[in-house]
Amino acid sequence: MILHVTDCFRPRLGGIEVQVEELARAQQADGETVQVVTATPAADGTDRPGCGYPVHRVVARLPWELPVHPRAGRHLRGLFTDLRPEVVHVHLGSVSPFAWSAVRCALRCRLPTVVTVHSMWNPATCGMYRSFDRLAGWSGAPLVVTAVSTAAAELVRSTAPDATAIVVPNGIAPDQWRTAGRPDDAADDAAGNGPVHVVAVGRLAPRKEPVTLLEVLDAARNRLDGEVPLRATVAGTGPALSMMQRYLRRHAMADVVRLVGRLDRGGVRTLLASADLFVNPTVRESFGIATLEARTAGVPVLARAGNGVADFIHHGREGLLCHSVDDLVDAVVWLARDRQARQRIRRHNRATVPTQCTWPAVLAAFRDCYGRATTLATRPAGRGGSESS
Repeated sequence: MILHVTDCFRPRLGGIEVQVEELARAQQADGETVQVVTATPAADGTDRPGCGYPVHRVVARLPWELPVHPRAGRHLRGLFTDLRPEVVHVHLGSVSPFAWSAVRCALRCRLPTVVTVHSMWNPATCGMYRSFDRLAGWSGAPLVVTAVSTAAAELVRSTAPDATAIVVPNGIAPDQWRTAGRPDDAADDAAGNGPVHVVAVGRLAPRKEPVTLLEVLDAARNRLDGEVPLRATVAGTGPALSMMQRYLRRHAMADVVRLVGRLDRGGVRTLLASADLFVNPTVRESFGIATLEARTAGVPVLARAGNGVADFIHHGREGLLCHSVDDLVDAVVWLARDRQARQRIRRHNRATVPTQCTWPAVLAAFRDCYGRATTLATRPAGRGGSESS
């Protein structure tokens, strides 16, 4: 049995929550027995996750329903003893106290342990993990560490001399998205001289830089000056929503940019079907699952260089990778003007599948990691060590 441990899970919505749920569901469909442990409370005090596998909630009454527990270790040890998992798969963000409690408990119980890092650690976080390594030696522990992208893995490896990380990307089912975008170039031609539709999907949190997105759209609109009209749709919710609303009012953009709130999967598919461009302005994007979905649907992608998006977007092929906000503005203006360039990228995206991000590839990679972790857990004490490829 695979036991996934995560600070955050449904009903919270975010990249880690959604990806852990999807990974567990894919493993279950592949014949594995799967359960989830989380510090996130249920929405109404009851637990009806509707995901088809058990969800154990280790919850403390804390302000703002913070996903931590002051006695997490005791509860987790009891769960590990009762459930006897074959592998404990722990999911980390930047700072994940509940998840790290699970790592410590799993290692003390000599259970095969895999840790997946889902975020881009910033300099302060890397410094914290360097100190943590000096105190606890986590980088040399008998566990397997993975990260969701090359950029995220490099930051993990920078934290300590022995720190390692295997890149195992997030997964999608391409067939769910390849039919979402415009079916052919004729659909793009049918748009005639209508507005170029720019789309963004994601959590509206400051670290995702949604206000930067509005600044890019505003600057691009001014540069185009009516030559090519722009319209934009932003899907998502989060704490930056009020800042975005104020920006739109202040810059008279309410008739250009629609904020449509959170959309379910069907809503996102419908939105991508009308998209000419997908823009992700986030600098520290560890992966970008919505960006991958847009790319798989055929939509040309504009994103920042040097982060996790670069694992599946190559400059000039699936879209454009930009080194600055000014570069993003230039890219929007160029592709808004150049329909043929949009069509070329769209044709490529629709004709190719990001095979490394498909569920069969992701599940096979994790099976290998689980095997490595089992080997480490069964070695005599003192001969372990974290692994990478």
